[in-house]
Amino acid sequence: MESKVKLPDCWMSVLGDEFTKPYMQDIRKFLATELSKKKVIYPPIDSIFEALTSTPFNKVKIIVLGQDPYHGYGQAHGLSFSVNSSMPIPPSLRNIFKEVLANYPNSTFRNGNLASWAEQGVLLLNSSLTVEANKPNSHQNIGWNFFTDAVIKCCSQSGKKVFMLWGRHAREKIKLINSENNLVLEAAHPSPLSAHQGFIGCNHFLKANQYLEEQKLSKINWDVN
Repeated sequence: MESKVKLPDCWMSVLGDEFTKPYMQDIRKFLATELSKKKVIYPPIDSIFEALTSTPFNKVKIIVLGQDPYHGYGQAHGLSFSVNSSMPIPPSLRNIFKEVLANYPNSTFRNGNLASWAEQGVLLLNSSLTVEANKPNSHQNIGWNFFTDAVIKCCSQSGKKVFMLWGRHAREKIKLINSENNLVLEAAHPSPLSAHQGFIGCNHFLKANQYLEEQKLSKINWDVN
């Protein structure tokens, strides 16, 4: 796992110690064992840290927290809520796009790959960075939470960030965030099962850009082209 990933130096400067801790060694051993059993793991091993490689620490403006990667074939590529360009747009992402459109009616979405958001400073982070094929949340207890909690804390401590916490699991992470020095936006999960309980109409995409403007930072273009 370690040999196939090169995180930007700015991430290594704040997270480098995490890779030497026992929990990370346990994750590495677990994944190696699962792969030796011919189990299929998503995203591909070389994309596990794609959220961090796509959005360097010194470029992070917004953190969108998901739970774990998509568990279907060809979907996950290391960014929360995002799928490879060739895949159909999943239901939760469709609702995310609907909410963007409510805030920015001229937005366009050609596919479900959110790499353009990541490149602009939107850290698309899942709490668990891997999952077994067709088994949602199957890796939620292997130790990833220690690593991704460290990511959240680092972003919070640097201040002036927007945290989008959607659903119970994400909202539990508020305890890791300094809400005085960051904007914390909470809502229901965009899943069709819960989107109408507060996600639809939350205006998070508009509020995030308004906050960035107040901080003299460039706004996010939410188009997906």
